[in-house]
Amino acid sequence: MEQRLSSWRRAALPPELDARAALILREIVEQYLETGEPVGSRTLSRRLPLGLSPATIRNVMADLADLGLLYAPHTSAGRLPTERGLRLFVDGLLQFGELSEEEREHIASALEPQGRSVEETLAEAGSLLSGLSAAAALVAAPKTEGPIRHIEFVNLGSGRALVVLVNAEGQVENRIIDTPPGLPVSAFEQATNYLNARLSGQSITELKRQVSEEITAHRSELDQLAAQVVEAGLATWTGEGRGGSLIIRGQARLLADVTQLERLSTIQTLFERLEAQETLLKLLELVEESDGVRIFIGAESGLFDASGLSMIVAPARNAMDRIVGAIGVIGPSRLNYGRIIPVVDYTAQVLGRMLG
Repeated sequence: MEQRLSSWRRAALPPELDARAALILREIVEQYLETGEPVGSRTLSRRLPLGLSPATIRNVMADLADLGLLYAPHTSAGRLPTERGLRLFVDGLLQFGELSEEEREHIASALEPQGRSVEETLAEAGSLLSGLSAAAALVAAPKTEGPIRHIEFVNLGSGRALVVLVNAEGQVENRIIDTPPGLPVSAFEQATNYLNARLSGQSITELKRQVSEEITAHRSELDQLAAQVVEAGLATWTGEGRGGSLIIRGQARLLADVTQLERLSTIQTLFERLEAQETLLKLLELVEESDGVRIFIGAESGLFDASGLSMIVAPARNAMDRIVGAIGVIGPSRLNYGRIIPVVDYTAQVLGRMLG
């Protein structure tokens, strides 16, 4: 197991939860995660290697309910874990699975840049994680604020151009912009030469400020059409409200087992929040002080305020231990935590190496 995961700090179990009660709670949660159904005392009596009668198990389940760890749905005599019970299970009772060498190689090879842009690789990471976890995946990368090495404009015809940006670390990002109709090829060359002559270790924000001042003061040697290309190209990275890349894959998986209108409304609200730019900032804040995987159950993350959903997220750190992104999944509370946590952890490590 990778170091960050093997050093997972288990929370201390409450003193009133003895070994027998902890075993019963873990079995109930594991059954719930597998089936989504309430678990009864007779089922537990047959599954647990304790030789306990259903009556004894019912007494323990009643005690767990008094502690706020279980509850009884009104339609069933069985018990389900509360969010507090799930939190206790995740923090103190969860058993992690192991990723096989083949799975590690699959993740690593799928995220090889292979000439792709950063956003294309982030999108691939999201699709990969969504498929491996059977949940919706989030991949976030902060906006590029470091020095820029090179900018180039490539004419695509039909009023469009490709803007290629290479930062000081060699990462390549592409954007497509609209251009004035009938723009000559020389305007793209002029825009490229003009910007590259002014880079000198500046960030996009600094470069935009300098160019804006020059154009406003009529000190630019650009003609009017080339100036429009420059402004449009820089705006793709520094436009109002842009804070980086947030890619979401597998949203439909959140709707797979939704049967109640109330749950459907909750998912819809989540979709709306995920589309808002502040979600990117919040996601990066959640991992900023984390060494590894973090798990949020219910409203704990602040991204959604309803029960029934969980999020598993990890920071992507480069070789200098700087956070260069975040990756995680959102799904129903009965996610397969033991399986998904190692997948998120390892994918975040690969992504960090790739971005860094």
